[in-house]
Amino acid sequence: MVKKLSVLREAQDFVEKFEGALGKGKGKKLYAYKMMMAKKWVKFKRDFENFKTQCIPWEMKIKEVESHFGSSVASYFIFLRWMYGVNLVLFGLIFGLVIIPEVLMGMPYGSMPRKTVPRAEQATAMDFSVLWDFEGYIKYSALFYGYYNNQRTIGWLKYRLPMAYFMVGISVFGYSLMVVIRSMARNANESTADGDDDNFIFSWKMFTSWDYLIGNPETADNKFASITTSFKESIVDEQESNKDENIHLRRFLRVLANVLIICCLCGSGYLIYFVVKRSQTFSKMQNAGWYERNEVEIVMSLLGMFCPPLFETIAALENYHPRIGLKWQLGRIFALFLGNLYTFLLALMDDVNEKLAEEDVVKNITHWTLLGHHNSSAGNDSTVTPPPLDPADVPRGPCWETTVGIEFVRLTVSDILVTYITILVGDFIRACFVRFVNYCWCWDLEAGFPSYAEFDISGNVLGLVFNQGMIWMGSFYAPGLVGINVLRLLTSMYFQCWAVMSSNVPHERVFKASKSNNFYMGLLLLILFLSLLPVAYTIMSLPPSFDCGPFSGKKRMYDVIQETIELDFPVFVAKIFSYVANPGLIIPAILLMVLKKKFWDASEILGYIFC
Repeated sequence: MVKKLSVLREAQDFVEKFEGALGKGKGKKLYAYKMMMAKKWVKFKRDFENFKTQCIPWEMKIKEVESHFGSSVASYFIFLRWMYGVNLVLFGLIFGLVIIPEVLMGMPYGSMPRKTVPRAEQATAMDFSVLWDFEGYIKYSALFYGYYNNQRTIGWLKYRLPMAYFMVGISVFGYSLMVVIRSMARNANESTADGDDDNFIFSWKMFTSWDYLIGNPETADNKFASITTSFKESIVDEQESNKDENIHLRRFLRVLANVLIICCLCGSGYLIYFVVKRSQTFSKMQNAGWYERNEVEIVMSLLGMFCPPLFETIAALENYHPRIGLKWQLGRIFALFLGNLYTFLLALMDDVNEKLAEEDVVKNITHWTLLGHHNSSAGNDSTVTPPPLDPADVPRGPCWETTVGIEFVRLTVSDILVTYITILVGDFIRACFVRFVNYCWCWDLEAGFPSYAEFDISGNVLGLVFNQGMIWMGSFYAPGLVGINVLRLLTSMYFQCWAVMSSNVPHERVFKASKSNNFYMGLLLLILFLSLLPVAYTIMSLPPSFDCGPFSGKKRMYDVIQETIELDFPVFVAKIFSYVANPGLIIPAILLMVLKKKFWDASEILGYIFC
């Protein structure tokens, strides 16, 4: 009876508390209205969360890929989407602050030599073969560095284009650095905040994986495929943890694999250096063919296409866990691309030095041509104003900045073509051949050669990373390069998602990707730093071209900052900047900060020892 009375009292308290919802007592309409609004608010928040999920670009495509191919393949597409967002911001920065002001407020096309096709090139300036090499009208367009004028201010807004060009070029690296570090910090927090219980993994997956709120048949199929893939990932992890092997044989095979890969890397670097040096000879020929003009881009693209599968074949000797093997493969392809890229840059710097020596000669020719035109037009009457010389007839310098920009654009475009052709031929046509010819072939094409292709995670990730490195380096000399990369990433998402779902099969050893993409971000951070070095070297050390680009007429590109401070700021601000930029002040400040950090580190160590 005591228990019944206590239950009755609890029931009475409940009725008195919620009597408005039960239809009794005063204020029932107000309470019912509050309850209705609370339910609608909960429903609105749930619908808004679903709406935000739908607004995430390509979210459903990536989820579909993840359910069928695992988190490791999906991590590539997540990384691709992130790269697209970063490049979209960079494109808006360059397009809004550099390209649009020059097009709207700068000198019109044909009004000056740097914006006019030379007379000798006008006959073929619109030929497809010329435009395909980014010569002709494309070379003298806003896509490249040489198009921009060196006037301090342009238009009625008095827009300082050279200063904007310089600051945007630096801001590209600053924004990228900030975004990469922020993403790495966020991923690190997420990976440490989530803790997996490694006990009874298969029991948890068996009894708790299914979502009983699923009502869409397509979603149910994706969930079923996702659960199956997660079981395969866990089985691989369990097999790797319980594997016995001959440690001495394994060490020998791993050393042999690394020796073979080092030989491939050295041969690749030598081949690129040889090809770049030979291309400088071809550039001086008048009737060079298409292959001679594009040999460097072709060789670098072919090396990027064939070396990763070769590395993967050699890596089969090592028999690493798939997750560890992926990191080794990424590191090796990273070394391949990095060696190729810096070998290309070193050989390109030799060409730049030759063009700088040529500029001195052309500068004198230009000066004497203008002087001779002035004397012949004025005659003996010095008061007569001579007509201006046609911009198409003025002798031009080689404009080494535009030459460098053209090389980076060619590399990017050739990389796009090779990637798409490889996917189309190596994945789609191969899958069609295996699918339709398997019934009448001598052996099982699906189980044997050639079989269906697997998605190359390491090659695609490193392709994205080094393509972004070329964008960072080349955007200073070709502002339109970022726009080309935005289109490339946009089409790659659709094209590669289609190729994966229609032509690829899951890996034989499906493995779970790490919870964070910090390994990818670490590679991206490293290539960002390595991309900054050549640009900083050209800004600080090489003189700009005398007749093209926003910094023409200056000894160094960074002189635009000093010029702006002296002409646009008060005198005391210029003095402050000169004092701050004094090496005698900067070096002691850096040493002081280093000594301060060492002091605090030593104090912490002593505190730990004595406390």
